[in-house]
Amino acid sequence: MAEAAKKAFVTGHPVAHSRSPKIHGYWLAKYGIDGSYRAIDVTPEAFAGFMRTLETNGYRGGNVTIPHKEAAFALVAHQDDAAEQIGAVNTLWFEGGNLWGGNTDAHGFAANLDEHAPGWADNGPAVVLGAGGAARAVIHALKQRGISDIRIVNRTLARAEELRHRFGTGVSAHGAAATGELLSDAGLLVNTTALGMHGNEGLAADPARLPDHAIVTDIVYVPLETPLLAAAKARGLKTVDGLGMLLHQAVPGFERWFGIRPEVTAELRQMIVADLGAQGMTKE
Repeated sequence: MAEAAKKAFVTGHPVAHSRSPKIHGYWLAKYGIDGSYRAIDVTPEAFAGFMRTLETNGYRGGNVTIPHKEAAFALVAHQDDAAEQIGAVNTLWFEGGNLWGGNTDAHGFAANLDEHAPGWADNGPAVVLGAGGAARAVIHALKQRGISDIRIVNRTLARAEELRHRFGTGVSAHGAAATGELLSDAGLLVNTTALGMHGNEGLAADPARLPDHAIVTDIVYVPLETPLLAAAKARGLKTVDGLGMLLHQAVPGFERWFGIRPEVTAELRQMIVADLGAQGMTKE
């Protein structure tokens, strides 16, 4: 009897805008795998019930996006180290009969910089703008790569302080007024805020204050060149857009569900860039 097709999913509310089905669909076709990956809209009220039926519905696992990442963290039997540190789950899989939850956002962030700015982790202190869930993933990645001076900047200082306590040694918390002086010797500037997204076009920080060797990256990828990246490029700094983080974070999940570690290629990137342009500029 033929093996059943391998099934995975992404769930969120809303989720129709997700590019994940295009990414995983591209890989399924490229590697000739008999499988599927679909978007499933689940309300917060229905999420716990949805999680209980995954195995009986034949799913090998899937992705979790807003607003379910924290709920998924609480509902899985086990979390990997990244999920524990970040406090949220974006990838689900079955292992030893149990449902596991992981977080691949930190991997995606680091792999994107590895691809486009090799050696980035040796560049000096890092300034992280924002203190939400994305900032937690970025800080975990920075600590994993041995960066010992991580400066969190947030309009609400208390939220930055929460992350300082969460991540401990080498992490400091600052209000927005301190941004300029914090940039003066920074080797990496990371924007995790919504500033720079379409409809929210402010400049998250002024890259003019950065040293010449600094790298600037934005986890926003709609638009691909945010106002921050445009200003950094005009200043002559190395910039990395946020699309690669989306592409690279998908790799570990695909490998768990479908048994092949896929490649992030220029062709895949161009396909998603074209889709962003065709569908209009919505986030995620």
